[in-house]
Amino acid sequence: MSESTSTASRASAPPPRPAPAKESPRSRRTDPVYYLFLFPALIVFSLAITLPAVLGFGYSFTNSIGFGEWRFIGVRNYIAAFRDEGIVSAYAFTLGFALVTVIVTNAIAFFLALGLTAKIRLQRTLRTVFVLPMVISGIIIAYVFKFLFSNTVPAIAQSLGIDVLSESILANENLAWIALVIVHAWSTIPPALLIYIAGLVTVPEDVYEAASIDGASPAGKLWHITLPLVSGYVVINTILGFKGYLNAYDIVVGLTDGGPGVATRTVAMSIIRGFEGGDFGYQMANAAVFFIISIVIAVLQLRLTRGKASFGS
Repeated sequence: MSESTSTASRASAPPPRPAPAKESPRSRRTDPVYYLFLFPALIVFSLAITLPAVLGFGYSFTNSIGFGEWRFIGVRNYIAAFRDEGIVSAYAFTLGFALVTVIVTNAIAFFLALGLTAKIRLQRTLRTVFVLPMVISGIIIAYVFKFLFSNTVPAIAQSLGIDVLSESILANENLAWIALVIVHAWSTIPPALLIYIAGLVTVPEDVYEAASIDGASPAGKLWHITLPLVSGYVVINTILGFKGYLNAYDIVVGLTDGGPGVATRTVAMSIIRGFEGGDFGYQMANAAVFFIISIVIAVLQLRLTRGKASFGS
């Protein structure tokens, strides 16, 4: 009786529905609302960034002074830029300054992040304190530190008998770059710190516990566990840092104004000062070369770290 009932129920049950065919990515239709958000931003970006860049590149082959009539002169601006000792020295200073500042900033930000992710008291308060420089304008930071380097530091150095710092380092051609590194590092450590904190909190605690059981030292954990697992965040901070320091302008203007002489003049300063002096086409050639160099540096950084960067767990 039970067998006949089960047989009848199976016969009356509806046949199983076939599994729906998987939709290929190409056959999916994009919701039109996405375009509603995409196109306005794309139009604004093109008008504000892409179009001026293309026009500027075209002007780099002319003798334009920024307005009025102009004449096509080929690659003369590029040849003159490579022969200009002022521009070459600005490139050398900018690249060296960016390299040193990236190393200093990332080293300090990383070790601060290690401390601020450890089990310490007032952790949230300390994080807030270290992030405060992010909300201060760069030119204000420059003026504050200019006062410190010109007045406070020499006064303290004189009272302690430190002859090297008894005069403002901003007036010393050999030491002014150190002031720029200090101020830029102070102002850019907070964003790098936040990125490192975001990376460190993704590292699983059980990895450290297993290493402790195996007898790993704190230095061994740092070198063999922490750094490899957050290497992706190191790459991010390095690329962002180089991009920012290569374009350094406002703090340089407020702190040294490119001096003493032209000892701390960056490429960005050379370009903008050239625009002010009527060398529009010439400085557009300089800007085009600078853009290409920046792209090459970013690509090299990505190629050197491809497949080697990790983002925690």
